[in-house]
Amino acid sequence: MDDTLKRLLEAEMRAEGLAQQAEEEAERLVQAAVAEAKAQEERFRARIPDLHKGYIQKSEERAEQTIAELKRRYDERHIQLRNMAEEREEDALVAAFDLLLAAD
Repeated sequence: MDDTLKRLLEAEMRAEGLAQQAEEEAERLVQAAVAEAKAQEERFRARIPDLHKGYIQKSEERAEQTIAELKRRYDERHIQLRNMAEEREEDALVAAFDLLLAAD
């Protein structure tokens, strides 16, 4: 009986040792995961200014494109209005002279 109790006690001690090792390994893995997460967060935080700069640059490019497009449309409309005014200038002068002559 003594021999059986000794074996059971040894088996229990080995099991406790294995459980302790498993807990230590789990803790080590958790600590490594936490350290890796912190390192990744720091890398991300370090990239934030570059990301911000990239978004601002793209926004500025889009704004410049929009301004260029609006200016192009404005210039086209200006030419169109100028052409329309020139086309109607003679009619307007004739009408004005007719009004002036009719007023006398």
